[in-house]
Amino acid sequence: MTIWVNEQIDPIGILYSCIASKSEAHAKECHKSFEQNLTPQQKAEGWVARMRTVETWDEVPVNALKLD
Repeated sequence: MTIWVNEQIDPIGILYSCIASKSEAHAKECHKSFEQNLTPQQKAEGWVARMRTVETWDEVPVNALKLD
């Protein structure tokens, strides 16, 4: 099983928001939204939107919104 994880990470590496889904389409929409919601100033400061995959729900950060 593939689980798509979208994360917004602040300049120090702290996970600010996270959404996980089994749907690649939902994950791509979420990633697009995360990217668009970062202001130019946040990007300049080092904020990033990252999308990655994991194999199990155990690998998803505990504070993630999990969409099944």
